Formats: sequence, C-alpha cells, structure tokens
Amino acid sequence: MPMEQLTMPLVRTTEAAARGATDWIGRGEKEQGDGAAVEAMRQAMTAVPMAGEVVIGEGEKDEAPMLYNGEQVGNGEGPKVDIAVDPVEGTNFLAKGMPGSIVVLAAAPQGQMFRPGPGFYMDKLVVPPAAKGKLDPNAPLASKLGDLASALDKQVEDLRIFVLDKPRHQDMIQEVRAAGASVRLATDGDVSGGVMAALGESVDALMGVGGTPEGVITACAAKAVGGDMFGAMAPQKDDEEKQIREFGLEPGQVLTMNDLIKGDNVLFVATGLTSSDILDGVQDYGDLITTDTMVITGAHGTVQRIRTEKPVSS
Repeated sequence: MPMEQLTMPLVRTTEAAARGATDWIGRGEKEQGDGAAVEAMRQAMTAVPMAGEVVIGEGEKDEAPMLYNGEQVGNGEGPKVDIAVDPVEGTNFLAKGMPGSIVVLAAAPQGQMFRPGPGFYMDKLVVPPAAKGKLDPNAPLASKLGDLASALDKQVEDLRIFVLDKPRHQDMIQEVRAAGASVRLATDGDVSGGVMAALGESVDALMGVGGTPEGVITACAAKAVGGDMFGAMAPQKDDEEKQIREFGLEPGQVLTMNDLIKGDNVLFVATGLTSSDILDGVQDYGDLITTDTMVITGAHGTVQRIRTEKPVSS
C-alpha cells in the first residue's frame, strides 16, 4: 500500500499536535508544550486507518506515557506501518516564542525504519539530489566540500552548511569556514535543517551530530525527495557507547540512507508550530486557526503544502 493513502489522516495528526501546543508558545514551559502536542497527536492518531507501531517516539514506556517506542497506534485496521514522531522539534523555540518549532511525523511499511536502540546521537551528512552518490562520508571535510561544490556546480565559497551551534561542533565550524564555505547555525532543529539540505533550499548540506531519532526522520524526507544521507552513531557519554555496542551497533560505523530507511515507500509530514524556514506557524485569528503543513511522499517524490483553516469551536 502506498503511504500516500495515509497522507490526510496523518496530516490531521500533525495539525492537531500543532494546534494543541499553541497555548504554550512563549510561556517558558517546554515540557508542558511538548506534552500538549503529544496528547493531541496521540488522540488524533487513534482514527488513522493503520496498524502502526511507534519506532521512534518519546522514549521507552516507563519514561513516556504516550507515543513511547513500541506503542501500537492507529485504529488497528489497514496496513502495518512503522511510525516515527517528534511532536515538537524545537521545544526551546516553542517555550521562548521563537521561530523554528515544528511538529514532525514519518511513516513507512512495517520493518522499513532503522531502530537505533540506545543510540541517542548520530553524526549526519545530508545533501540534495544533485549530490547523491557523489560524496565519500569518510573523506576529510575539505574534500567533501569540494565534491559537494562540484556536484552542485558551485564554488566551495558559494556553499552554505547547516550546523547545530553546539560546543562539539566548534572545530568543524572553523574547518568549514577555513575551506571557504559559510555556515548556517541553529541552536536546535536539525530535522528542519536536514529537510532544507535535502531539498537544496537555503542550505547545501547538513553536517554534524544531532539526535538519532531526528536522523531517522530526516532520512525519510531525504529518501522521499531523492537526496542522500549518511549517519553514524556518535555517543556522547561512555555508558552510551557501551550500550550501543551491546545493542549490536558500532560507533562510527557509516550507515547509508538505505540502512536508515529501506525502500522508497515513505511519507514525511511536518506542520509549523512557530514560523520557520520551511513552514509558517499556527495562526490564531480568534474564531479561526490556520496551519501550514509540508508533505513529502517517496512513492512519487512529490512535495506539497497543505494550508488548513479550522474554526476554533470544532
């Protein structure tokens, strides 16, 4: 079953999560805002005609009461589906009333998504379709930038690389700039950065260490648009590295996009919460709430925007 048949039911879940979290924008309570999004998304998902399992969610069952890893979602009828969710990417942006928070969901047939187990951090490289298959993930950074520039028919000086503004990336940021490229920094939101890179909009690549769950979700978007992605487990603590090895993964081992998401039959859905580079935020006009959603379907490689107006009372 092509995933696009679930498009509108899943769009309704991200829209519901975005509307559910709007009251928490700018209130300094990121946990409360995230919780409101989770609850609204979970409730809306009960009506989706699928037998879904949360592969990437809010953590294990004892840590998260809803949308936890392994939870069964949907109405139980229809296709068996792997689900990855990030009910609020950019909780700090939400809490501070800043641009950049989105609601994200990805879906694929059962067994298609990479399961990271205890691997919380991933070193990522995401590039647009023109660079697919033309970069060596193990090459030195300067070489990767040169190959990327050639693939995109640009000079290295014209490249713009999305990097999370974290202490762990300071050396890499300096190296990118030393090679001649510019850096687009963000404190959070590497799903948004990865989508921009895969689409070739605003940035030419995403590089650096971010969340593994976000990496799997990003891989779905990159796969759907024909871009390319590599990932590698990048533990930030000694105990995490031990747990990764016990799970059967090797830190630093390069995972291709096909390792992260098998097949092309994927669906990526994102709704803006506060306005971002890729989506407008929820707008509350008193008696009407509008949402802006991006849908990427891998079966046909299509990207569409869905803007919905919903009366507040309904």
